[in-house]
This record gives sequence, structure tokens and C-alpha cells, in this order.
Amino acid sequence: MSEFTHVAEVLAHWEARRPDALALRYAGVDRSWAQLAQRVRRNAAAQRAAGLQPGDRIAVLDLNHPSCLELTLACAQAGTANAVVNFRLAPAEIAYVINDAKVRVLFVGPEFAAAVEALRPTLPTLERVIRVGGPDDEYEGWLAASEPDPAIYPAAPDHCFLQLYTSGTTGFPKGAMLTHRGMLAHSRNLAATQDYGPDSRVQVAMPLFHVGGTSTALVALTSGASVFLMRTPDPAAALAMLESERITHTFYVPALMAVMNDVPGAGARDYSSLQALCYGASPMPMPVLRRALAMFPGVLYQVYGMTEQSGAVSLLPPADHADPAVAHRLLSAGKPITGVEIEIRAPATGERVPTGQPGELWVRSEQRMGGYWGKPEATAAAFTPDGWLRSGDGGHMDADGYIYITDRIKDLIISGGENIYPAEIERVLAEHPAILDVAVIGVPDERWGEVPKAVVVARPGASIDAHEVVAWCRERIAAFKCPKTIDVVAALPRNPTGKILKKDLRKPYWEGRERQVV
Repeated sequence: MSEFTHVAEVLAHWEARRPDALALRYAGVDRSWAQLAQRVRRNAAAQRAAGLQPGDRIAVLDLNHPSCLELTLACAQAGTANAVVNFRLAPAEIAYVINDAKVRVLFVGPEFAAAVEALRPTLPTLERVIRVGGPDDEYEGWLAASEPDPAIYPAAPDHCFLQLYTSGTTGFPKGAMLTHRGMLAHSRNLAATQDYGPDSRVQVAMPLFHVGGTSTALVALTSGASVFLMRTPDPAAALAMLESERITHTFYVPALMAVMNDVPGAGARDYSSLQALCYGASPMPMPVLRRALAMFPGVLYQVYGMTEQSGAVSLLPPADHADPAVAHRLLSAGKPITGVEIEIRAPATGERVPTGQPGELWVRSEQRMGGYWGKPEATAAAFTPDGWLRSGDGGHMDADGYIYITDRIKDLIISGGENIYPAEIERVLAEHPAILDVAVIGVPDERWGEVPKAVVVARPGASIDAHEVVAWCRERIAAFKCPKTIDVVAALPRNPTGKILKKDLRKPYWEGRERQVV
């Protein structure tokens, strides 16, 4: 991969070398590198014609569409930034993100146009809404009205061109300012581990508002690969595309893979072109992983990452998935990728802890974001002066350098002086044949201070016997870790990116007590 220093260099590089090669395919429409480069230059010119200045924010509220990638690349050229909005947010949350970013121009897909129209009176900085796709498309006309402008804003390496909002399980999301230096470092570091190149065919199935979606696309484009963009992560369509388009690289979240396992005929397809199937962004239940290993042997990579580091920071390669002698590593997040440092520090003191001892994961790399938009105090709290990011994730590192994520630091349960990590209990409960979904929280206890409680969702047609489930746990983990009570619910509360809202589960039990529920 070339040593790019500015994202705008990527298109010029591959346009010069492979002008007629496929850069992007979406819904049966192909764009060569020359065509994509011209559209991005028109986009940058149209942004300037609209009066947008370097540092201004535009936004996209849409399902996956090529316009989002074109806008992001054009922002890199014009010095602006694309604040991609999570389309799963509630209207009030959408308004918050648009207002927080001070968005001047919003690009909206057909499914969200009516919602935006209703929100317009609450969006004071918004000057224009441009509809993308469908019978009322305005985007193509907006592009056509401007001649391609090759001028590139001389952005500093740490200039933000992409602003992705962290999902957050408390309060409103924060805008992570992703930079030329950070995103290019991520592309370089990840590509080095998975043999990306001009012949790669990369499926982008995850939403572009998520770092897993946009960073996958940028790794592909930076490598000169072809991007195959899906509008939505439909499991059957994604599997069909792996076969029909001879996909070599893709990224999925575990929830999508769980559904894929049940797609009729999924195991009979030809996935022989696949070289790397990355999964991450949430814990992978072992039953789902076992079935995925059977369907996709030799190509699974677990990745652990975060928006604040532009994507992946550690990786568990296929060899560690396949070797029964190191089966325990399936519970790990692998080792740091090239260019990334990870250490385990004591949350209270920031001191390094001994190998094998629990603490907080600290991460340092060139991939780091520029900070949280408009929130200097939150940025200062996240980073140390020497560049370490406090991840908020608890875990440990073994003697071989493998990282094990136990839980969010704030989700730790301290019962009678013992540290209990809910994720450890959740892994055991996820194996129970009657349990579809599970979350473990700490609830107050007069003797022990707090004890684990499991909140579970039953599989269709199954019934759950709480005593039997506790007995199941006692056979597999220490008695003090086992949930003392089991609640059965219809569904677990989740935020728009699918993370379980444990604060909502804990709140009824801790109201009026000294402990702060966050």
C-alpha cells in the first residue's frame, strides 16, 4: 500500500494506475476509478458552491448508498467533514446529532425524508436538505450542476474529514473526529494483516454510520480494491453476494452471523474466494462461533476496536481459531495489530498491572481520533498527555500477549470483595439451550454488597426454569459468580447500535441508594 498522507491522494493514485478498473458496485451500477474520482471532484466543487468552508459539517441520514462514500471523500478534498447519522436513532437523537455537529447541508434517503421535514423547525443551523435516491432524487442534479474541481484543501494530518458518533450507553453520543492520519494509519495497519490489494473484492454490508462499515470501505479503497456496497445487511443477500461476486474480504457483527447460520442453504454455497471474514463490535456467543467456523473454515478473524481508534486495534487470526491446542484463545481478542500498542493499566492509578491480572485496556496508535467534537473535557478524560486512550474496557493480557476483554469497567460487579465480570457469566448462559439472549447485572445485596442477576430471553417455544439455569451455571463457573436470581423478559433494552442498555436494567434496583448507576 502506498504511503498516503492525505485521503484525497487515494483516488488520484488509483485513477492514474487503474482508471477503468472497478472501484465500486452498488445495486447493479458500477463506477470505475476514473468515474468515481470525477464524481468526488464534482461533489467537492458543489460543496464549495454551496458556501461550505473548511471545518464545516455536512451530514448523511440514509441507509448505505454510494453518495455517503462520495461525500466523505469529497469532504477530505474540500476540508469539510461528513457527520454520518445513525439512522436507527430516535427523532430527538437525530436532531441532537445534527445540531451538535452544526450541520449546514443534510443528505437524506427516501426512508427518512418525512422525519427530517418534521424536524426542520428544530434544526437551526441546517440550510439545505438534499434528497438522495428514489423518485425525488436531488443528489444527481446537485452533482451535475458543478464542474469537477481538482483543488485539494491542504489539510493537516490531524484535520477531521469524517465525524462518527459513538453509540454510548449513557447520555447523548459524542462525535469522534476521525482524521487523515488516523484513518490512513488504520487502513495501512489492517491491510498489512489481511493481504488487501488491487485484486481484492470487498463486501461492505455494515452501516456506514458505524466505524466497521466506513473503515472497511476505506481500507478497500486505499488498497485499490473493489467495493461491493450493500444497502442493508440482509443475511441471505450478503451470503449470496459472497458467492456470486467472489468476495475476498468482509466484516460482520455477531448478531448478523447468528442469523446467517439459519439461512436456508447457507452451508451449501461456495465461499472459496473468501480470504478474510472479520467479526467484532460485540461479544461473539460460542454457539454462533462454532457454526460460523464450520461454514467459513480458515478465514475467520476476530477484531476488537473502537471508533476513537478509527476501527480495529487487535486481531485473532484464523490459525488461532482452528488450533485445538489453543482453544482457549477463542475467548480472546487476539493481539494488537501492526502499529498499535495495548497495555493493561489499573483504572484508579494508571499503573501497569502484572501479566494475567485484570485492569483497563489502554491503547496508543496513530489511528487515534482528533478528539470529541466540541467536548475538550471529554477528550482530555479519554486521553493521557502521552497519547494513551483509556478504553473503558476491562480485561487482561496473558503471557503470550493475547488480550481478553472481560467487560466494561463500569459493569464490573464487586460481591463480597470478589471481582465478577458479567461477560464471563453471559458466555456460560449463552450456551444454555433454552436461552436466546442474556444480560448479567449487579443488584444490591445486604450481605455481599451486590450480587449477579441474570436477565434472559427464552428461545421460541422454550421455557426457563430458574433453579435449573443456576444449577447449569454452578457446573461451569465458581459458585460466587453464579447469578443469584433469574428474570425472564420478552426482550432486552438496546441502544440504536444494538448494545444492551445495562443502565436501564440496573436502574430499578439502585434507585435511592448511594451507588451511582451509569
